[in-house]
Amino acid sequence: MSTIEVMPARLTGEETADLRRAIACLEAASFAQRLTDAVGRPIGAITRNAPEAARRFIARASESALRSALTLALTTIDRKRAARPAGRAHTLAAAASGAVGGAFGLAALPVELPLSTAILMRSIAEIAREEGEDLGAPNAALACVEVFALGGRGEEAAFESGYFAIRAALAQSVSESARFLASQGLGAQSAPAVIRLLSQVAARFGVIVSEKAAAQAAPILGAIGGAAVNAAFASHFQSLARGHFIVRRLERTHGADLVAFEYRRLKGEADRKAA
Repeated sequence: MSTIEVMPARLTGEETADLRRAIACLEAASFAQRLTDAVGRPIGAITRNAPEAARRFIARASESALRSALTLALTTIDRKRAARPAGRAHTLAAAASGAVGGAFGLAALPVELPLSTAILMRSIAEIAREEGEDLGAPNAALACVEVFALGGRGEEAAFESGYFAIRAALAQSVSESARFLASQGLGAQSAPAVIRLLSQVAARFGVIVSEKAAAQAAPILGAIGGAAVNAAFASHFQSLARGHFIVRRLERTHGADLVAFEYRRLKGEADRKAA
C-alpha cells in the first residue's frame, strides 16, 4: 500500500504578515547604531576601548539585574490579568530611571540598572501575554529573560549571531532551567543550569549595558540625555520582545521547523529587495 505524504500546513496570509513584522523587529539596527544616530558619536568604539575593570563591573551588574528580573517574572507579575498594550508607560518609567545614570554615571549602574531592567521585564512580560504566552509556565518566564540576550547579537565576534543561532546556543540551559523551576520554584535559581543560563544571557546583555553606560557617561548628555538613552534602551528591547513572541506564537501553531524555514525565506526576500 502506498503512503501519501502529508505536506505541513503553511502560514496564512495574516501569519505571514506577522512573521514579516517579527523579522523587522528582530533584524533592525543594533542598539549601538541607534545610539550613534541619536548621539552622533560611535558608541561601539567607545565601549571596545573600555578598561577591563569597567567591563567586569558592568558584567557583574548585568548578571545581578537579570537575576532580579527573573525573580520578578516568577513572583510579582500578575499571571491571571488580561493582556493590555505594553510599551509607552514602561518606556517613560525606564527613561526616568535613566536620568539617574546620566546624572551619576557608571557609579549609579548597580542602582539604576536593576530598576530599569525590572521595569523593562514587566513590559516584556506584557508583550509575551499579548502574544498568548502562559506566564504561569516556567518556560514563558525564561523566554522573557531570553529577550535580554537578543540585543547583543552580532556586536562581539565571539558570539554566534542571528536570532535562531542565539536561541540554539541557549536552548539546553533554557530547557534544564525550566525543569528545575517547575519542580523547585524560586529555589531553583541557585541550580547550576539557571546560573549558567543567566551567565550566558548576561554576557550578551552586558554588551548593550556597556553601550548604554558609555552613552550616559558622555559629557554632552547628562541627566536629560541619560533619560533619552534609557528610553531608547527600553524601545530596543520591547521591539525584540515583540518579534520573539510572535515567532514563539507561530511555533506553537506550526512547529519550530516550518517557522524557521519561513523566517529565513522571508528574510532572504527582504535582503534581496534591500540590495
